[in-house]
Amino acid sequence: MPFDEIKEQTEEFQENAKKYVDSTLEYYKLWGFKVAMQSTTMIVKFVLMGLCLLVMLFFISIAGALALGEWMHSYALGFLSVAGIYLILAVLIFQIKDKIVEGPLLERFSEIFFND
Repeated sequence: MPFDEIKEQTEEFQENAKKYVDSTLEYYKLWGFKVAMQSTTMIVKFVLMGLCLLVMLFFISIAGALALGEWMHSYALGFLSVAGIYLILAVLIFQIKDKIVEGPLLERFSEIFFND
């Protein structure tokens, strides 16, 4: 008799432990899906915004180069001036890239992963 009760309690414990493990796995699957989707949508938004800004910058650059070329009486010098401006900007951005890219991205992804 006492062995039957112990056996029943052990079986009940095993069932409860299995249910707990299954529900914990389901929770982490859902959490992982949520984090992955938040990260993916944020990246897609950044890419789309970046593409729109890139197209806008392209047309502004052409207009600026044409205007400078008209002012300097040489379209080649206008386009070279715009290229020089972009070269200077690229060097400046390269020098401070960690401050403007790594910090904000790390902070945003930390919010997504650890605040939920």
